[in-house]
Amino acid sequence: MPDDATTTRRSDPTALATAWKGYRDANPKARVRDAATALGVSEGELVATGVGTTATRLRPEWKDLIEAMPALGTVMALTRNEYAVHEKTGRYDEIQVNERGGVTLAPDIDLRLFFNRWRHGFAVSEPAQDGPRRSLQMFDADGTAVHKIFLKPASDAAAYEALVARFKAADQSAGVPVEPSPKPASERPDSEVDTADLHRRWLALQDTHDFFPLLRDFKLGRTQAFRLVPDDLARQVPNGSFSRALELAAADGLPIMVFVGSPGCIQIHTGPVSTVKRMGPWQNVLDPTFNLHLREDGIATCWHVRKPTRDGWVTSVELFDAAGQQIAWMFGKRKPGQAEDNAWPSLALRAVAEAA
Repeated sequence: MPDDATTTRRSDPTALATAWKGYRDANPKARVRDAATALGVSEGELVATGVGTTATRLRPEWKDLIEAMPALGTVMALTRNEYAVHEKTGRYDEIQVNERGGVTLAPDIDLRLFFNRWRHGFAVSEPAQDGPRRSLQMFDADGTAVHKIFLKPASDAAAYEALVARFKAADQSAGVPVEPSPKPASERPDSEVDTADLHRRWLALQDTHDFFPLLRDFKLGRTQAFRLVPDDLARQVPNGSFSRALELAAADGLPIMVFVGSPGCIQIHTGPVSTVKRMGPWQNVLDPTFNLHLREDGIATCWHVRKPTRDGWVTSVELFDAAGQQIAWMFGKRKPGQAEDNAWPSLALRAVAEAA
């Protein structure tokens, strides 16, 4: 898209790099996302100031890039939004993607990818105490990070360098244009919704993935649909219910599924959690191959949700921010064709009761 003064911004990368250095000097422990907020720019704009020094611009060939990931071996995949960070260590495998997106279905790195939201990509090498910290970082058109891949000590560094050389863009000038974020669709007035038909269609669901077409057909937001069905299907519960469910799952050794999404990626952990620890406003899972960082003061609402499928009822606990955007959501461990473990809905109800 050509630059348009009314829709596209391009900051002076030299001036922005100077401002960023000044901020880092004054706040040496600050993360790049926090620096971007403080400087009034996007994270992608800050990363792009390093093109030619700490960053290499990549061609936007997302399908081929993801299909090349297995060569790197063990890496750390990171997907985040404003209030949740999801980190998984493992290998990219079982990749099924096309030009629009797709999935990776490896046991450790399980992703849903939406390439229409991927606009800019960089290979980044940042100085660290134990040597360069190397990563691949992808951003939306507005400079929001959609997915990052970090090398680990066990990663294949030579394969990484070959990958960067393969996907290096011809344009290696610093800076990047950013466009305004798309505005969320406005909700229909509740009075226009046929709630009886919504209830009927909800009860007729055959798969959890059928919920998205249902929302589209009724032109509803997710929490709006939750409000408009009976409480036995969806009800608002205490905001601490999700964190309490993490704690109970760790105590009981119950495997769960934890989802966190960015504009262009959903990342999933499936399995047990062990070390759950609250630090300030953050509730954390600090396990060897799975880290979750959940900022609880960003939670506006939490919902206990039940959907029917051909395999039986499926229960989730879902978090939303003040704008109605999903922060994180949790299910019991299951696969299509399997019934939900009865221990999970019982644990979810305990979490709701104990968070009250």
